[in-house]
Amino acid sequence: MSTDDKPKGPASYFPSIEKKYGQPVGHWLELVGTLKDMKHMEMVAWLKAEHGLGHGHANAIVAHVLATKGKQ
Repeated sequence: MSTDDKPKGPASYFPSIEKKYGQPVGHWLELVGTLKDMKHMEMVAWLKAEHGLGHGHANAIVAHVLATKGKQ
């Protein structure tokens, strides 16, 4: 895989998220997708408090969900 093929932005965290927390990224994306009327950092705090994710991993998941919502 060349450096151009590597995921960029929040998706670059996905392999380490799957490895560390034992769930596919889709699991985390679905969970965050169900959160309504919460701001970005509130979602990050929820993932950290309820599921034990680290700040960077939680932030990457939330950023990805919010970015893809805007494209729909």
